[in-house]
Amino acid sequence: MELSDILYTVLLAVLPISELRGAIPYAFFKGMSLWGAALLSIAGNMLVQPLFYIFISTFHKLLYVHWSFYQRIFDKTLARARAKVSKQIDKYGYWGLMVFVGIPLPLTGAWTGTLGAWILGLKRGKSFLFISLGLVMSAIIVSLILFTGVGINSIFIK
Repeated sequence: MELSDILYTVLLAVLPISELRGAIPYAFFKGMSLWGAALLSIAGNMLVQPLFYIFISTFHKLLYVHWSFYQRIFDKTLARARAKVSKQIDKYGYWGLMVFVGIPLPLTGAWTGTLGAWILGLKRGKSFLFISLGLVMSAIIVSLILFTGVGINSIFIK
């Protein structure tokens, strides 16, 4: 596996569309072991959280202070989102965040989990831990699906 393949794997892990669901298969089919592909993809996907907080902290503060239109829309959206999910957050809390991130479906990765944690005002450190646990869960699921699929192909293709 070349250095460019490693960098592409990390890039796929950081991108909101692919995340682990795209990075693990890419690295695996480029010749990396499934274990190595999962670990590299988890590490790359964990970069999402600090990148998100740097980005959102900078731009949100600028927009919130300088644009009253943004402030009104943001405050309304935030109040609506918190009211809509407050029961689930009270019931499941950070464990729910982990499961949400851990199920490898579209729109359920680190980006959405981090956005949700930020919008709901969850603690960053604790959110980072539970989102990271969700990433491990997701990587295990994706790796098992990939391993099972490759294993089944080797039975039928000779």
